[in-house]
Order: sequence, then structure tokens, then C-alpha cells
Amino acid sequence: MIRPGPRNLITDLDGLRVGNAGDLGLRSGTTVLLPDWPMTMAVDVRGGAPGTRDTEALAADTLVERFHALVLSGGSVFGLAAADGVTGWLSAQGIGLPLGPRAVPVVPSAILFDLANGGDKDWGEANPYPALGRAACEAASRDFPLGNVGAGIGAKAGSLKGGLGSASAFGGDGLQVGAIVGANPFGEMVMPGGTFWAWALELDGEWGGRAPGRIDGPLPDGFPPGPPPVSNTVIAAVATNLDLTKAQATRLAMMAQDGIARAVRPAHTPFDGDTVFAVATGTLRREVTPRLLAEAGAMAADCLARAMARAVFAAGPLGDKPSWRQLYG
Repeated sequence: MIRPGPRNLITDLDGLRVGNAGDLGLRSGTTVLLPDWPMTMAVDVRGGAPGTRDTEALAADTLVERFHALVLSGGSVFGLAAADGVTGWLSAQGIGLPLGPRAVPVVPSAILFDLANGGDKDWGEANPYPALGRAACEAASRDFPLGNVGAGIGAKAGSLKGGLGSASAFGGDGLQVGAIVGANPFGEMVMPGGTFWAWALELDGEWGGRAPGRIDGPLPDGFPPGPPPVSNTVIAAVATNLDLTKAQATRLAMMAQDGIARAVRPAHTPFDGDTVFAVATGTLRREVTPRLLAEAGAMAADCLARAMARAVFAAGPLGDKPSWRQLYG
């Protein structure tokens, strides 16, 4: 039987901490996933407008086998600089590859688009994101809030306020998965009437237990008739306690992408940058058979869908986007 972990957060998995930093005036922020030891990581990119850094190093045929942090940030291309702050902070702690006079951390990252949300973006050449990356590292903990925090501060979810979400799922055989997401999709996450598309995956009433409504047509009401601005992206990570190779972690990330499709309608549009990382903590010492990997991938997809719904459920209103609670709570 699948159940949430004690926090219902990705940090229910041993060895993981999450730090958030942001600026409500900026209407943007950064989230950092910090492992207690270097971990296997992979990525799957499925949206039409992604923004990433160091993802090529995650390929199964590349040199580096373990990674030192993961950054999910707002700020579009400017937010990629949050990884500068994270790599500097880690290197100062001696964390990274021993390649020279100082440690060289490898820190993949992805960004979401929140530049058009009405915040103060007039920073000139003084990019605020490196400082946000460092602050997020300093704040890293196993406990953290959801909604309008970190990478979720400026997020939008269709017609609703998006946010930062997380969830965990524990199986009876010791298998554990978790997910964290900056939920900023172009598509809608609720049916007419406010029921989340992911309603059937809810555990322990984590977003209100609302029953489903009627599904009308392939696209949600109000879907723009012409090309909309490029202003969305879902960026996420799933984690498992299995000891995976990079190739196996890539398959986990690919399966986990279906969690976006279970939570958003439509998903993976030309206007999204759907990017999902997979992290393996390696604390469960079991042979990773194809069946076990498939089980982990299925759990990860469901967990990511739940994390997305939790992001919107927890988010408060900001700017021109109302919160779910304002309309349906």
C-alpha cells in the first residue's frame, strides 16, 4: 500500500535537504535541492521552451557519475545564474570534484519563466539570482513550506496562481520516492468547478478531497485562440532511495514526466519547458530489476502529479492570478 512519508515532502528520503530563497518585490525566487553526499542524477526534457544548465553532463555516456546539487529557479535565463551562487557556496565548503586548487561542484539547473508577472525586474546588470542561490543553500532543511516560496513565488498555473509543491510516497517493500516542482504550466490544473485533474491520485486528503466534474473538449475553457506569449515552464525533480545508474535514472525521469500529464491539461505544449530531473540516493540496497525500476517510475509519476496539485492548493494570490482557495476553497 502506498502512503505519504512523515512530511509528505521530497526530504522524507534520507540524504536530501531543500532550501528556498526569494523576493516578493521581485516576484521570483530560487529552490535548491542539496544532497548530503554526491548522488546519481539524470534528466528528461519534454517541453517546447526549456531553459537549462549542465544537463548534458547528466547523459549516461558522460564522465561525471555523481552530482552535488540541483537548482530550480524563477527568472528565465537570468535565473540560470542562481547556480553560480550555489557552486560558489558549495566550493567554499570543499564540496565538488577534486580537480584543482578548489573543489568543482557540478550543479545542473532549470528555470521557469516568471518575468511577466508584474514584479520589479529593473535590476540593471546586478543580477539578483546568484545571491538567491547562496541564500537558498544557507536555508536548506528537511522541513520547508509550499506555495509562494522559492521557485514557486512567481509561478502561474493556467488561470490560477502556481507555486512550489512537493510530495512523497512510501511502498510497503521499502521503496521510497519523492517529488518537488515549480508548477508554472501553460495548461489548466483544475476541471470546471475546481477539482484537480490529478484528483484520483490524492492521498490523505492532501488537497481537499474534491470529486471530479465533467470533462468538456480537448482544451480548457478560455484557451487562447492565437499564439500566447512564451511564459510557462514546469521544472521538477523526483527522487528515489534506489541505487541507480545514470541510464536507469534517465528512465525514471522519463516515466516521471507523465505526472505532469496527469496534473495538467494540456501538457508538454510548445509554450512549456517541462524538465524533470531524477535523483537516486542509493540508501535502499536492492538489485534494481526492470520490474523494480518500472514500479519506481510509476510511483514517481503519481508523486509528481500530487506535488503539482499541492503547489496550487498551497499557493496564495499574487498579481493578476487568483489562488485556488480564493475561487474554490
